[in-house]
Amino acid sequence: MHEMSVLNSLMNKVDELTAAQGSARVVSLRVRLGALSHFTKEHFQEHFDIAARGTAAEGARLHLVQMTDATDPNAQGVVLESIEFEA
Repeated sequence: MHEMSVLNSLMNKVDELTAAQGSARVVSLRVRLGALSHFTKEHFQEHFDIAARGTAAEGARLHLVQMTDATDPNAQGVVLESIEFEA
């Protein structure tokens, strides 16, 4: 259940940014996975695909960076680093 909470939070942020941009579609996202976030790239991709269904981010490319530093302040989290919208 932790996974869906994290993804719901991410999708809320994506929806907010999409509305602010006035865009209809997200092309790609760059996301940093904390060393202690309990996500692998593959696991996060699976959950993202489910959470993005029916949203502006459906079909968007994910660029995932798996962090290894357990002392990083965001080691337990998932951080949206950038988002690219359709032109």
